Amino acid sequence: MSDSKPAPSLYAAREPIFPRRVSGKFRNLKWYIMAVTLGIYYLTPWIRWDRGPSLPDQAVLLDLANRRFYFFWIEIWPHEFYFVAGLLIMAGLGLFLFTSALGRVWCGYACPQTVWTDLFILVERWIEGDRNARLRLHRQKKMDFRKARLRVTKWIAWFLIGLATGGAWVFYFADAPTLAYDLVTLNAHPIAYSTMLILTATTFLFGGFAREQICIYACPWPRIQAAMMDEDTLTVGYRDWRGEPRGKLKKGQVAEGQGDCIDCMACVNVCPVGIDIRDGQQMECITCALCIDACDDVMAKIGKPRGLIDYMALSDETLEREGQPPKNIWKHILRPRTIMYTSMWSLVGVGLLFALFIRSDIELTVAPERNPTFVTLSDGSIRNTYDVRLRNKHGEDRVFKLSIKGDPALRLQLEGTVYHSVNVPADTALLQRVYIVSAKGSAPSQASSTPVRIWVEDLINGERAHKDTSFNGKGN
Repeated sequence: MSDSKPAPSLYAAREPIFPRRVSGKFRNLKWYIMAVTLGIYYLTPWIRWDRGPSLPDQAVLLDLANRRFYFFWIEIWPHEFYFVAGLLIMAGLGLFLFTSALGRVWCGYACPQTVWTDLFILVERWIEGDRNARLRLHRQKKMDFRKARLRVTKWIAWFLIGLATGGAWVFYFADAPTLAYDLVTLNAHPIAYSTMLILTATTFLFGGFAREQICIYACPWPRIQAAMMDEDTLTVGYRDWRGEPRGKLKKGQVAEGQGDCIDCMACVNVCPVGIDIRDGQQMECITCALCIDACDDVMAKIGKPRGLIDYMALSDETLEREGQPPKNIWKHILRPRTIMYTSMWSLVGVGLLFALFIRSDIELTVAPERNPTFVTLSDGSIRNTYDVRLRNKHGEDRVFKLSIKGDPALRLQLEGTVYHSVNVPADTALLQRVYIVSAKGSAPSQASSTPVRIWVEDLINGERAHKDTSFNGKGN
């Protein structure tokens, strides 16, 4: 009987990563971006914007109940969703542009997963200490009072960050001060509490425990970034021609035939995804450039020039190996691919701005009644019915006058009034039933279809809009 070996495991258990604290220009840049992005996220719902007595005074608001999106002076209606679609297209093209020029710069500096993970690591470092202290605490098997106290304190801080994250999110969908009061007094809608609970849990888990796992396994971008990059893309890399062969360097000793890399592991110890950049480009790398700061600090201490690890392009590395100077940075950025992405991004942006500035504050849609297409009245005249939706985008009530243009035999009637005008409340779409009547024996009543145009006019500023439709008669 032969010995049977257990099947190899297809799952590699996660090994916790404890990045070491580092300082430098890229780390400082990440601090600035984190402060700005978190400030925008948490504070934006509290910015007030006066739109008039009948409209919300929150600068940025997704009013799902009334199907509106308010962004400072801009108001987006449901039928104007193409603005949102255009912004999403611009975001996608912008991601392509930055990836083509600078690799995963979005992932390394501005991605929400990166920003919140940095915040969670910062809190963890404040409470448990830097890398070595956290490693000792992690390897300590015994759960004594100190370890329990530090763990619970850290988890409470993480939970409060997650709660603030979920709370800030729901404030974008309702008046922030009112909702905050309702949340505290337990009078808010259950959806608000459930949304906060879900976002609190996901922020707590993703920022505290999953961290690099989200970037490596959950996010699709590492798998498609290669299609956006080429040999001129600037990304974080290791100059192995300069660093190899690596070896330890003792104080006061001159190593003959040894590269600049002293194998101090500083670049590995600061990496938030736990990779060794000296092994070449890897899918896990988010190009946060913390390894550059760590390596530059070591190079300064041993009297070597900076740049052993640096932002560089594959084409530059090839030139440097041959002893030639690298390309100018603008030759990496201004190349056909990035110019194409920039042009497409700009065209979409200009198109959205043009559509935003030419859109009218008064609109109408016309839906003819199809069953029946016409009605014969007692005097023999023919009547068609239409549902006209009038949109008043102003912050005050407006009186709209309706009229028609077409065959002179056609007459306009409005349901509920003997006048041809109707009051439309502020920031509202009003559905008005409209009748067009043709006398017995007239040309429209005998024809199968007669073109007609329905006009609406704002009696305050004279702005007009129209829709074309048709009048259905008896035909032959």
